[in-house]
Order: sequence, then structure tokens, then C-alpha cells
Amino acid sequence: MNTGTLQHETHTLLARLGVPESSYTQGDLVVHSPITGQEIARVAVTTESAAQHAIDAAHHAFLSWRTVPAPRRGELVRVLGEELRAEIETLGRLVTIETGKLLSEGFGEVQEMIDICVFAAGLSRQLAGLTIASERPHHRMMETWHPLGVVGVISAFNFPVAVWSWNAALALVCGNAVVWKPSEKTPLTALATHALFERAAAKVGNIPSGLAALLIGDARLGELLVDAPQIPLLSATGSTAMGRAVAPRLAKRFARSILELGGNNAAIVCASADIDLTLRAVAFSAMGTAGQRCTSLRRLIVHETIYDDLITRLKRVYLSVVVNDPRDRNTLVGPLIDARSFTAMQQALDQARSAEATITGGERVILDGAATAFYVRPALVELPAQADVVRRETFAPILYVLKFRDLNEAIALQNDVPQGLSSSIFTLNVREAERFLSASGSDCGIANVNIGTSGAEIGGAFGGEKETGGGRESGSDAWKQYMRRATNTINYGTDLPLAQGVTFDIEK
Repeated sequence: MNTGTLQHETHTLLARLGVPESSYTQGDLVVHSPITGQEIARVAVTTESAAQHAIDAAHHAFLSWRTVPAPRRGELVRVLGEELRAEIETLGRLVTIETGKLLSEGFGEVQEMIDICVFAAGLSRQLAGLTIASERPHHRMMETWHPLGVVGVISAFNFPVAVWSWNAALALVCGNAVVWKPSEKTPLTALATHALFERAAAKVGNIPSGLAALLIGDARLGELLVDAPQIPLLSATGSTAMGRAVAPRLAKRFARSILELGGNNAAIVCASADIDLTLRAVAFSAMGTAGQRCTSLRRLIVHETIYDDLITRLKRVYLSVVVNDPRDRNTLVGPLIDARSFTAMQQALDQARSAEATITGGERVILDGAATAFYVRPALVELPAQADVVRRETFAPILYVLKFRDLNEAIALQNDVPQGLSSSIFTLNVREAERFLSASGSDCGIANVNIGTSGAEIGGAFGGEKETGGGRESGSDAWKQYMRRATNTINYGTDLPLAQGVTFDIEK
């Protein structure tokens, strides 16, 4: 690998996306690509005073944006989607360079941004409330939805731009302003996305200045968003530990939160499962993005009658899968984001060994020209019973494997972790599928049948339960979180009847 060429390619992509050269060549924040481990850019950090100014400007922009008709707001998001569509390969390749994702995943992330823009643009003409039957004659009761204010967004490195788009597209069509703090590990894709937003705003015209702001820096800027009284809603994606720190501070000032936190996702493989389909689904869910998706498959619970067949075949995949530069189209597993992730993975594997695990893979892979990068072979970890290490999420390609005898046991194993994001079952038995989807089945926010735990579409609400935080983003009626609801009662008669039969007569 030629590290100088990678830096040059990064700068070329940023320039094409409209990011000023000074934004990625001057600054204190050094950006490394996980592909080589080498420096690719230097970015200026937003000062706290500049961040506060951006929050104030966003609030001022909101005051005018909230009065713009929703379909007009949707036009801005529609044009943003077109800008993303025109630059899908450029921005997608930048995602790959900055995160280490495969090229197809980098392009897929930008496609996800385009899809949510299309969804939100259509939604802008459907922000509808209910008409409710009133118990009082000559009265009409209804609910209306109004913009909320400035929405803060804190995103993680693994989906550096898609998560912003989930929030921003909905927040904007709902009449809100947005202030975004991306991960300090992935500021370049954020700068590029912000430049595309500014390009879209210029094409639409008459967009309030400061409507969408970008803050580059560490956790202190995130804390500023958490505590800012001008921000009534904060969407934060990250670890459970981050959520525990953020939630009480938001609650203290009665702010709302959308928390997308840890995932420790399981798949149950029943005796009737289509093994070929299961094998493909498990391989992608467990190894895709080098196990660095919040929906990555981390636990595989297999019926004892098919265990040997499935795991033997899965081991062959784990030992032969191509671990290499993610820009190579033959690669299936790219690098971990950094050394810290590699260390956490090795610590988890050591703990599994202490629990009498049998481990296939897990070793570091050294590539030419990338000695400071952290490539690993995915690890398949067979355990005799559920252990403490299995109940903790390690953000790396580790798949723990357990056996089960009946479905009740399997569901109990799946639910016996603090997290509750995504889950799946592989079965051709309709009773097993329906039981898994029922109230007594999976306790996760996402429950799938005959597909893996990862790869959610934008049409459905995304999020999970328990220590995953309870937040919902993207599709369905997730838009309601970005608005405030007002219940309205209109009296079009000449009398004043009270609800519940209450009487209160005064002399006329």
C-alpha cells in the first residue's frame, strides 16, 4: 500500500465534494485511515465559543424555518438527496477510506442517506394528526404536530454519515434546525456531507443561515449539546456507557433523547433451518464491517441436531474469508478502526479462553504497507455455556456459539443479556417463527425471520430496548419524536358543555 497515495486520494475526494482545502490540511485533530493506520488529514477543532455560537444561530434559524410550509422544507431534503446521488461514488469511497468499510458498504451507506431523503421528502406532505370524537356536542377534537426546536445529533464512527441523515432529514422536514457532532475518528465524511448540504441549500435558496451546523471535536462538544437549553431533543449513538452519562443530564433539564446504544445481537438456528441460506446470512451479519455494526451478529444459538454440520461449514468460511484492503473488491473483511478496538477484541478472546472456549481465528493479519493498521481474522468462539463475556458487547468480529435443545431454552439464552437491539431466527416452521415474534419471544427492537441481524431498511423504525436505550430513528412514525403534539378542541356551538358531565353554571 502507498500511504502517500491514500492521503492524496483523500484530499482529491474532499476537494471534489466542495470541502475547502484548509479544512483538511490545517488543524490539531489528526485523522488516520484504518486502511493503513497512517495520517490522511488534519482538521481544525471547533472551539466551545464557536460551538455555542452555532447553537444560538441554529435556534435563530429554527424560529423562521418552523413557519416554512412542510412541503417546502421537504424540497430542501429532496435536493440534498439529489446531491448525494450525484456524489455517491465519491462520498462512498471517502467513507471507505475513513472507516475501513468495504467499497460496497461505503456506497451502501450513501444510498441509505439518499433513501431517507426520499422518505422524508414524501413525509413532508404527510405530517398528519388525528381527528378525535368529542363527547361534547358541537365540538371537534383533533391533534396537531408542531416543530420542536434545535435537534442535536451525536454520531459514531461506524456509520459516520447515515445516522446523521436519519435524524437530519426527518428533523428538517419537521421544521427543526440541526447541530451535529460526529465522532472525532471520522470528521472528514462529516465535512463532506456538510458541504453537500450547503450546496443543496444554495440551490433551493432562502434557507436560513445556520439551519444545519457541524461541530468537530471531542466529548466536550457533545457535553455542550447535552446541556444546551436551546436543544430540546438530542439523538446520541454510541456505547451504553455514553448513554448512562448523557441520559441523566438530559432528564435533569427535561430534554428528550433518542438513544441508540449497545447491541449484543443473537440469531437462533432451528433444526428446520435452510442451512445454505443461514450460512450466508450469518457470515455477513457476523463479519460485515469487521463486526463493527451496532447490529452485527455476536451470538449464534444453534439446535444440537444441526450444530456440527453448520459450525463445520462456518469454520471453513472463517478460515478462508479474505481479510484485506477494503478498496479491493475481492475483500470481505476490512480493518478494525484502531488499536483500541484490537486490544478490546483480544481481551475478550482471553476471557473466552478462561471459560473453556474453542476459538477459530481471531489473530491479527499484517498487510504490506499497513503495519500500523489493525486487520484481524474474524473469531468463531464455541462455548459450553453462556459466560459473562458473552453478555458484554465487544465491538469486533467475534461470534460466540452455543447449543440448544428446545426453543424456550434458545429464546431464554437470547434474551439473557442487558442489550436488546436486533435478533433473528432461522426456521421453516411457522410456529417457531411466530413464537419468536410474539410478546413471549425476542425482547429486541428488531426481530427478523430467515435474515440476519444487520442490514435494516430505512422504512422501519430502527432502535432497541433495555440497555440499547429505547430510541427509534429512521422510518415508520419515528418522525413524531422530532415534533411536539398539541391536542385541540374547537367549540362551534353556542353552549359550553364540560367533559365528564361536570356542571359549573354562573349567573348570566
